Amino acid sequence: MKVLVTGAQGQLGQDLVACSQDMDHVKGYSRQELDITQLDQVRAQVQAYQPDVIIHAAAYTNVDQAESEPDQAYAVNAWGTRNVALAAQEIGAKMVYISSDYVFSGKGSEPYVEFDRPDPQSVYGKSKLAGEELTRCLCHKHFIVRTSWVFGKSGHNFVKTMIQLGQKQTEVSVVTDQIGSPTYTVDLALFLMQLAKSECYGIYHASNQGSCSWYEFAEAIFAEFQQKVKVVPITTQDFPRPAPRPVYSVMDHMAIRLQDFQLLRHWRDALHAYRLDCMAIKEESYDF
Repeated sequence: MKVLVTGAQGQLGQDLVACSQDMDHVKGYSRQELDITQLDQVRAQVQAYQPDVIIHAAAYTNVDQAESEPDQAYAVNAWGTRNVALAAQEIGAKMVYISSDYVFSGKGSEPYVEFDRPDPQSVYGKSKLAGEELTRCLCHKHFIVRTSWVFGKSGHNFVKTMIQLGQKQTEVSVVTDQIGSPTYTVDLALFLMQLAKSECYGIYHASNQGSCSWYEFAEAIFAEFQQKVKVVPITTQDFPRPAPRPVYSVMDHMAIRLQDFQLLRHWRDALHAYRLDCMAIKEESYDF
């Protein structure tokens, strides 16, 4: 099976390429190599490579900046996704679109299932939902995978930020009234590859099992990396941001269970594995 990965230099994209080595052929494109906002360019690359599956991990992910740059957010997350979906449909390829917990309002109190009605509150969330709708309309063989609180060995993420702060400070303030589920990119990438080999098309929620607040996540990170840092709980109101954050964005994994796929491990186990993976590559100049 030939796999094409967009956003191959992102934190998920790099793990997707690494986890795809058992496939016949894997080709990853960075933003510099493939501008998904250009339909002709997307078509040309897809036609030339003829993949069986396109895993579309490229995205505009700056949640706050999207509030002041809606055109850019929609250009990438909506129109860019449209271009990938059109190209996939034209050659009969499967398409895996990576979406987000931000498509929901975050105002609930029970885990969201795949069939709950989306209600995004931010420009970022609305642009990701637009990408979902275009994928669903334009590519018959599609998988839409919503994930949350992603962290990996590359790129910027909450885990790396906490570790860096822990090396400089003895105290950090973290919000305690936002609840979600962390997701390790290695685990997500392995699930996406498993999904791509199937024909179980539809919408999936994929995150590590369990849930926590950002405050609880920070405490677990410092404990895992043996950093003596005091975590001070604050509220969302104490830390205002341009884009509204979901208060509760835990997602239920109903579709994974119903299709008999392997559930991702608990987020604490994933965090432990992340530390071990980081230790394994530290000699290769890994920088927290």
